Amino acid sequence: MLNISRWSRLRRCSAVSALALLLSGCGVTHLASQGEPANDVEDDAHQALPFKRLPPTAYTPDTWPETLNAEVYLPDSPTRSRRPAALIVHGGGWRNRGPEDMQGIAEQLAAKGYVTVNIEHRFVPTYQFPAQLHDLQQAMAWIHANADEWQVDTQRIVGVGFSSGAHLVSLLALAGSEGPLAEPYGGKQSRLAAVLAGGLPSDLLKFDDGRLVVDFIGGTRAEKNQAYRLASPERQITSQAPPFFIFHGTWDQLVPVDHAQDFYQTLIDNGVESELYLLHGRGHFASFLLRGGAIDAGIAFLNEQVSP
Repeated sequence: MLNISRWSRLRRCSAVSALALLLSGCGVTHLASQGEPANDVEDDAHQALPFKRLPPTAYTPDTWPETLNAEVYLPDSPTRSRRPAALIVHGGGWRNRGPEDMQGIAEQLAAKGYVTVNIEHRFVPTYQFPAQLHDLQQAMAWIHANADEWQVDTQRIVGVGFSSGAHLVSLLALAGSEGPLAEPYGGKQSRLAAVLAGGLPSDLLKFDDGRLVVDFIGGTRAEKNQAYRLASPERQITSQAPPFFIFHGTWDQLVPVDHAQDFYQTLIDNGVESELYLLHGRGHFASFLLRGGAIDAGIAFLNEQVSP
């Protein structure tokens, strides 16, 4: 017979498994640029490419406040022609986690022919905005510096991130190359050709003055209103924005789904090619852990932009 503690553990495991199955079976809404249903993702006829994962390597200058590493995945492309690259940024509320969270996505992209750069960044509260954006700008400079060795086409670098990582790559794409956030580390080398963003906190002024955002900005909305505006990707959208693929859980309580919906609508209003992929019945973490076809659809969208 099962003892009580073991039976309780089995019941808990069964409940978690049932919940996972339930959530994984929930539906999606996939919209293209003008609010129309997007086409289904076609099966990729190309065989997955083998790739080599390089040891973690510092991408920051010796003078940087903290040494930051990147994991680089080099696909074994059939030709030595230039290929696209992907800058990958993990989530964690700007304060924790690491590149290992994004390893599966990095491997998917490498197998599709992208030189994939999966990075660390500095954490709050020790380092506040815009320090993390500066880290991404340094990562872009590093990719450009290694473009010949890795055979990267620097006009075809995309950004991929989830949660706070999605925030950072979106901000890089929208404000990292021009304007007040481009100085002193941005400029043309910070431009992204397209973005895949999941669980994106698109407008920081929508949040109450909770710990995560206050620690990131270094003050409340009343104290640092202009910084909140500068740090909000949606408020930086112009007609020059690159194409965006956005995925989000409709039950997200940490970053409510209106962040994705409003961001998508602002992109459309500015004539920017974009797709919105809503995962019904998933919260913030479940939309990442049980993302289903969201990444496949997102990579298909990136492929349309940069043709790996």
